Amino acid sequence: MPSEVLAATCVVTSRKENPIKGFQRELDENRAKEIAHYIDEDVGTIPNSIVLSAQQKADLKIVGRGKTLEFTNVAGAFLILDGQHRVYGFSLAKTSLRIPVVIYNGLSRRDETRLFIDINTKQKPVPSQLLLDIKRLADIESDSEQILRDIFDHFDNSSKSVLKGYLSPAEASKTKLTRVTFNHAVKPLLPLFGSKTALEIFNILNSYLKSISAEISKKTDQPLLHRPVVFRAFMALFRSVAQRVVDKHGNNYSPKNFQEIISPVFMNMQINRLEKPGTSWSNLRDYLESRLSSKLTL
Repeated sequence: MPSEVLAATCVVTSRKENPIKGFQRELDENRAKEIAHYIDEDVGTIPNSIVLSAQQKADLKIVGRGKTLEFTNVAGAFLILDGQHRVYGFSLAKTSLRIPVVIYNGLSRRDETRLFIDINTKQKPVPSQLLLDIKRLADIESDSEQILRDIFDHFDNSSKSVLKGYLSPAEASKTKLTRVTFNHAVKPLLPLFGSKTALEIFNILNSYLKSISAEISKKTDQPLLHRPVVFRAFMALFRSVAQRVVDKHGNNYSPKNFQEIISPVFMNMQINRLEKPGTSWSNLRDYLESRLSSKLTL
């Protein structure tokens, strides 16, 4: 259906407008403007079908040996079941598009409501970690996303990596670190590395994580560093540890030099603090930071 016809004939019933019969979400004008900008300025296309329910005033008929739909071109001819922001965005756009639509005919308000619930509760979003991989193929990564991907890949593929075998590049995992968790932990550290390459950053972070892994291994045989809360807490501690390494050893970021700084944190520390860290990485980071400060010697 032409986008201008779609915009002219569709209606959205919101709870605010009709609290008894309405079931749709209220429109977000900013979101619709982003869609219009995407169509006009980025020459974008949106292939997903708009799902509509023909209302009585549409007088919907199948003609032309079953190949054509005929309806009355009036406002309110169709109720939008899915795609209200896209339709609103089409109405704001200057560009005319032919939009794929799915039209239900003869639905009761009960049928429409149930279909709306099904559409909005049974669809599964694309996993965030998969989107990161897709961005690479689409060549739309930001500079930080690109370098984070390269750092992650070094950790995933290098035989020297302390995290080798504990990373999940494209799938959610309860036993491995995903790209999403890794990126959340490492991205705040990128300004520290200036113009260093992904390989140079990997080597520094890997030395740091090796020193932590060595200290953990003194207390337990269980690998704990790949647990999201533990990993994020120690990565958040990196800035403080690295500063002490620089002050004492200059730019020599060896595992030995990192371990010299980090080892006092583990002195007399109960390992269950890492085995059962809770759900807050920031709380664990504060705990580790306090231990690092209390062990400081001049």
